[in-house]
Order: sequence, then C-alpha cells, then structure tokens
Amino acid sequence: MKLVLDTCVLYPTVMREMLLGAAGLGHFTPLWSSRILEEWARAARKLGPGGEAQARGEIALLRANWPQGEVPPAPGVEARLWLPDPADLHVLAVAVAGSADAIVTVNRKDFPNNILAEEGLERIEPDRLLYDLWLNDPKGLADVGARVLAQANGMERGGWDIRALMKKARLPRLGKALAG
Repeated sequence: MKLVLDTCVLYPTVMREMLLGAAGLGHFTPLWSSRILEEWARAARKLGPGGEAQARGEIALLRANWPQGEVPPAPGVEARLWLPDPADLHVLAVAVAGSADAIVTVNRKDFPNNILAEEGLERIEPDRLLYDLWLNDPKGLADVGARVLAQANGMERGGWDIRALMKKARLPRLGKALAG
C-alpha cells in the first residue's frame, strides 16, 4: 500500500515517528514531494532558530531511508485537479503521480473523499491508520510506540506515559490501544 504523507502529519514529531515506524515495519510505502518536505522545514521555523535546521536534518535522513519516497511532479497532473483549497493540489498531484492508495492527513475539509474517489484515492486520518495497523500487528506498533515514548521522555525530562503522549499527538485511539 502506498500512502502520501501530508505535511500536517510529518511536522508533529510523535505522529511522524509513529507513521514512519509503521512504514519501517513494512506496513506501507510512504510517499511525499519535495514541496511537502519544504513545507515541513518552513513550518519548523516556529520552534525557534534551530527548528528549521533540525527539520532539514530529519528530512535528509528521511530521504536516505526512503530514497523512492519522493515523487517528482508529473507535468500537467496538477492543472487538471480540483480541491477546495488550491494550495493543497500539489498533495493530490503527488498521490496521482505516485499511484498512491490514499493520502494521510488530518485536513478533512481540504481533501473530500468524494473528490479523492474520482482519482481512485481515499483520505485516511493518521489515528485510524495507525490503530488499524495496530490491530494487525500489535507487537510491532507497540515496539514503535515504546521507542517514540523513550525519545519523548529523553527530550522532555521524562514523565510521559504512552496514552497521554499519543493523545497529545492527536492519536487517541492508538494511545488507548497501546496503553491497554
């Protein structure tokens, strides 16, 4: 299964690490464009002077770990597409050009399922995706969650439990499942 990861699921660290951890287990092939990655780097400026530099380092690792993940723009594809927010057309164009099965995003209103269906795509929210993957591979996703929790506790002076961390990362169903 090929899934385009929208910027809004790559920029929050915990969500990104859970999604890429699941991809690393072979549950799906992640796809993106250079523009999606650039949006992530620019959004990270909000973290302060080092935010963008850190994001660019993480993007370099992403590209190294998934060299086939970056889909180049396909000439003419974006021009024939429509979405409520024209600024998101590039994401849909990547999905079409990369023969993706779905777009993983939290932006429901910007990616209506009826429009995506016309291109043979669907929108999947990250919590639903990761929960469904957990149902099929509870140990694998629990291991990914444990690594992400250890990283979070190492950076934030500890204190997180898996359920609270996943809830903060907008992954409440997954957090409940992992805590169970």
